[in-house]
Amino acid sequence: MIRVAYLVNQYPKVSHSFIRREILALESRGFEVQRIALRGWDDALADAEDRAERQRTRYVLQAGVLTLLMDVVLAFLKRPVQFLAALGLALRMAWHAERPLPYHLAYLAEACRVAAWLRESGAVHLHVHFGTNSAEVAMLARALGAPAYSFTVHGPEEFDAPRCLGIAEKVRRSAFVVAISAFGRSQLYRWVEPAHWRKISVVHCGLEPGFHRFAAPLPEAPRVVCVGRLCEQKGQRLLVEAAARLAAKGIALEVVLAGDGELRSELEALIEVHKLGQAVSITGWLSGPQVREEILAARALVLPTLAEGLPVVLMEAMALRRPVLATYVAGIPELVRPGENGWLVPSGDVEELAAALEELLACPAAELGAMGEAARARALERHSIDTEAGKLAALFTAAIQSSAAIQSSPRRRGPHLENAPPFDRLHKKAQLGPRLRGDDH
Repeated sequence: MIRVAYLVNQYPKVSHSFIRREILALESRGFEVQRIALRGWDDALADAEDRAERQRTRYVLQAGVLTLLMDVVLAFLKRPVQFLAALGLALRMAWHAERPLPYHLAYLAEACRVAAWLRESGAVHLHVHFGTNSAEVAMLARALGAPAYSFTVHGPEEFDAPRCLGIAEKVRRSAFVVAISAFGRSQLYRWVEPAHWRKISVVHCGLEPGFHRFAAPLPEAPRVVCVGRLCEQKGQRLLVEAAARLAAKGIALEVVLAGDGELRSELEALIEVHKLGQAVSITGWLSGPQVREEILAARALVLPTLAEGLPVVLMEAMALRRPVLATYVAGIPELVRPGENGWLVPSGDVEELAAALEELLACPAAELGAMGEAARARALERHSIDTEAGKLAALFTAAIQSSAAIQSSPRRRGPHLENAPPFDRLHKKAQLGPRLRGDDH
């Protein structure tokens, strides 16, 4: 059994069900996965599966600052040379970062604990979701002597501030990097030397069969749903404005904003200003099954996002036979095909959004149904959890074999030889092995 570890800034989390699915799919393939998170041990969780995951997770910050400082002292006493190298790396990461030096020293302290836990558990590889602070913790843990690491880049945070986040350095020191879309891979290509491009693979977020086995006929009500955190980047304010334009034209509609977040009070005020209380509602946080029911109760999913990676909720809605209305942002056009399985509009354009929403509501049921079937086929083709977990498992295996070969080599010269030629061959094999078509899926 191969023992790996996952590190996430906050886990479990309402919007991170795709990480849970990925971990469970890897475990079904014989991996043993140690869950580590920086925080999230006391968050309210609507989903029973998330609550179960919390019981399996170790939390870096749960024991308090004094315990963390003890880990720092022990790391220095046991491995002073590696500790000083990691400290120097933390100082360099702070140089161009938005967050000041104390944050990066805190990441080093967290890395001391993570490295100790990895040695204790016998994990042979560390994988991180998101290229932000948790990826820096993994990189520093590697400098402290922990196993090689990899990370999945989602966006948009990594694309907004690649220099401040030190994305290039994290890629250089990693065993491999995963992008969830071809767009995400292209953005990484921009910030790291071509010599490191071979490390970057596309592995899509996957859907487990249990989620999309459900089906329901299209409702007669002119209802659409928007699922996501209520925040600036998701664009719900634009959707309320578009709904106001349709209501002014006498077009009947129901808009369900499924989620919660920092923008809720502002959205409620905007709904009141436009007198849309009967047309637009906000649900608050929902569990996975509740989200599914909201999608099935709608004619389509609408996501007028301003900044994105590739939203999991789009593929979920499509797998449930619902067409989607989204924006030409990041990896979304790789999934949504206008006129075939949904609509795409320019991001930030309320008039275009209102026009597409009007067209959606006027679309005959038979045509919407055909688009829903095409959406399902597209989502299952590209986002099978078994296929995507197979790609990731192959990358893990290749990286672990390469690291083992380097450790046993008499010519070993230091801690960063995971980039040596043996990995090239294994990585290529991992990329080709699970592929079903001639391009990324």
